[in-house]
Amino acid sequence: METRIRRSARAAFLALAAFALASPALAQEEEVKLAPQDWTFTGILGQYEPAQLKRGFQVYREVCSACHAMKLLAYRNLAEIGLSDDEIKAAAAEKQVTDGPNDQGDMFQRPARPSDQFVSPFPNDQAARAANNGALPPDLSLIVKARHGGPDYVYAILTGFVDAPKDFKLPQGMYYNTAFPGHAIGMPPPLTADRVTYADGTKATLEQEAHDAVTFLNWAAEPELNVRHNLGLKVLIFTIVLTALFYGLKRSVWSDVHH
Repeated sequence: METRIRRSARAAFLALAAFALASPALAQEEEVKLAPQDWTFTGILGQYEPAQLKRGFQVYREVCSACHAMKLLAYRNLAEIGLSDDEIKAAAAEKQVTDGPNDQGDMFQRPARPSDQFVSPFPNDQAARAANNGALPPDLSLIVKARHGGPDYVYAILTGFVDAPKDFKLPQGMYYNTAFPGHAIGMPPPLTADRVTYADGTKATLEQEAHDAVTFLNWAAEPELNVRHNLGLKVLIFTIVLTALFYGLKRSVWSDVHH
């Protein structure tokens, strides 16, 4: 009995060791190298550009919002990217929300208001799956922070749709994406050149649309970035000046002391 237990323990140990050795190799095969992009908001001096945020919201509004929710944003938050009150009201009024009950005790539909959260394209997750061949489109509120690689990964997904290699067996209803783990993704290519017509006249290439959309999504996940970077720069300058003053004071106090 004891010998059998020892054999079982040894077999389990060998299996675990084999899995541990194989796992890095498997992970390495699935690892996708992301091309680093030039983002205006990276680095200690990085800032969001209002014009790009507006273009990014336009891409979300006209393309992404058909499938993806952003439940953590309210329409009034769009004032932070430079939209006027009238523009915010117009964007909100495009959607209908359930409200009530009214005086008769019934729920009713009304146009969304600036105080409402972004209206989801589906009433629930089951309806979202039913409309997307069983795949659940993720909420985009924090998508940039929720994915390894951050904005570079999301950009790579948006621009990574190509024809599948001949030796790759693509499941029915799936699409080949160079950046997605396993390369088979349920989302069809959302962006194409000239998919939107930018209000500011910017040429809407695939890369431009993807850059603008990702910048907007990064703002949604990190809206305080401009303020934080500005404060950090001020603190850095203050620290340098204070250090110089203390050094000058030290030299003045100890100038008469002879070693």
